[in-house]
Amino acid sequence: MTERVLPTPEKFASCPYDEKILPFYDGQFDCVYVLLHPFFKPTNIGIERFCPSGWPSKHEIIDGCRPVSWHEVLELTGLKTLSDLDIGLRTSIGGLNKNLANKAISDKLAELEDQNIILPQEGELPPLLENRILNAIKELGHNWLWVGDEFGTERKLHWIDDLIEKDEIPSHGCIFTHDHGLLVTTHWDSHCSFLCSSREAIERLLSSQPFEGFYCTPETEVYWGVHEI
Repeated sequence: MTERVLPTPEKFASCPYDEKILPFYDGQFDCVYVLLHPFFKPTNIGIERFCPSGWPSKHEIIDGCRPVSWHEVLELTGLKTLSDLDIGLRTSIGGLNKNLANKAISDKLAELEDQNIILPQEGELPPLLENRILNAIKELGHNWLWVGDEFGTERKLHWIDDLIEKDEIPSHGCIFTHDHGLLVTTHWDSHCSFLCSSREAIERLLSSQPFEGFYCTPETEVYWGVHEI
């Protein structure tokens, strides 16, 4: 019996896992911007809704919460760097081994609950970013996007306006343009997504929507908080 081995996913529709980001996309994208998933605070949704059995829908969160930036969280917590926040968030979900985890930072982030600030979710494009990204991609001249799973085995073409109205992007999923020139993908154990394209396209997109984040260098790792950015 022949062993079933999945083919290597195409770079324009896949996510690196535990490696350097830019080298992974070599030959496909020359620029990657790390989109930080915002913390958020309910404004007209009861805090009790934010539990597995009653988690609000995409549009409820968009309409009923305000984003809290990572830089605002640094001020609130007294932590020093974005890397501190990344390490604390990964520690909180058990995403780092004990030699890299930092429970003191994780505990400090947990204290944000006293201010009704909710930590970003790992592994999925957050509602407070999703429609902003989709609208920015539209402004670049795209009307269709492929939505695929993390393994590159399933994908479906969507009209962008339909994606804005619905909730179709899966956890750990990828969205990419038909010309394979732009990708947004979310690593399953990270509180950020990767925006991959040309430097020109990313700068145009950021001029439309100034997302909090940073550009990758050739040395930036998927687990960037525990390495030099």
